[in-house]
Amino acid sequence: MTPLKATAIAHPNIAFIKYWGDVDPSQHLPANGSISMNLDALSTMTTVAFVDDLPDDQVILNGTPPDVVTRQRVGAHLDHLREWAGTDHRAQVFSRNSFPAGTGLASSASAFAALTLAAAAALDLALPKSHLSAMARLGSGSASRSIPAGFVEWAAGESHETSCAFSIAPPDHWTLCDCIAVTCTTHKVVGSTEGKARATTSPIYRARVESARAALDPCRAAIHARDLAALGALMETDAVLMHAVTMTSHPPVYYWMPTTLAVLQSALAWRAEGLPVYFTLDAGPNVHCLCEETNAAPVAERLRAIPGVKTVIVARPGPGAHLTDHHLF
Repeated sequence: MTPLKATAIAHPNIAFIKYWGDVDPSQHLPANGSISMNLDALSTMTTVAFVDDLPDDQVILNGTPPDVVTRQRVGAHLDHLREWAGTDHRAQVFSRNSFPAGTGLASSASAFAALTLAAAAALDLALPKSHLSAMARLGSGSASRSIPAGFVEWAAGESHETSCAFSIAPPDHWTLCDCIAVTCTTHKVVGSTEGKARATTSPIYRARVESARAALDPCRAAIHARDLAALGALMETDAVLMHAVTMTSHPPVYYWMPTTLAVLQSALAWRAEGLPVYFTLDAGPNVHCLCEETNAAPVAERLRAIPGVKTVIVARPGPGAHLTDHHLF
């Protein structure tokens, strides 16, 4: 048969109110809802082709075959879509990131969002965005948030069908900038999946979940009002609480590095001096510094001057996952 092929591009997202803990790990059903922003400067492109005579799925990530665990994870995700389409054809998958994977920059979010959309299109599945978001969630919880565009909310839901993400404001709603201080480009020792699995062992886990749930309404309101001070206070609190959970889990996970703390302290000092910038971190040592577009250049310049910061990426609100005619093979 002629291979059924499609290519999708998706962007990672930075969560203002974070996902860190499941009520059902097998389906990545989260303990709390979350709110995020897609990042236009970072992307994953993935081409998927289903072929009837392949004995196994063939996966190439950034030019090389992945490890066994990653290959199995991709295959298991494709199985969900194959089951929905009623086919057993194996797939060729080529995927390429524009940024380092496994460093706390949400590479799994863009990877599984792009894989979901490309595979669904290749199988000629006409799925609504809510269904695509739920399907992407099965591969990586945060991938559900990379399907819609701009500023996104992931409703925790109570089932596979109801746990999905939707856009709460388009990319052009707010000229917000994320100045990402990249402090490390090597793969983190404890991945997000394992870190989340340990979350419930922390004595402050339940308090952090309740805090995150309570923050959703004011966070959404801050985005609608373009209120950086309100958003910043909420996201800083949630980020520190999430990392406090990782540090008090059993065994503990310490994602922060010396440069991480230097960036956090610098952001606090700059704000005290009158430069409105607020920080957040995902599960990794890199720091996201949020500011208005008018302050992006000075924030990025100051970040680059901090010893240990390898590079600074400036990202703005990005689009949702989308198809392209440019294929990787």
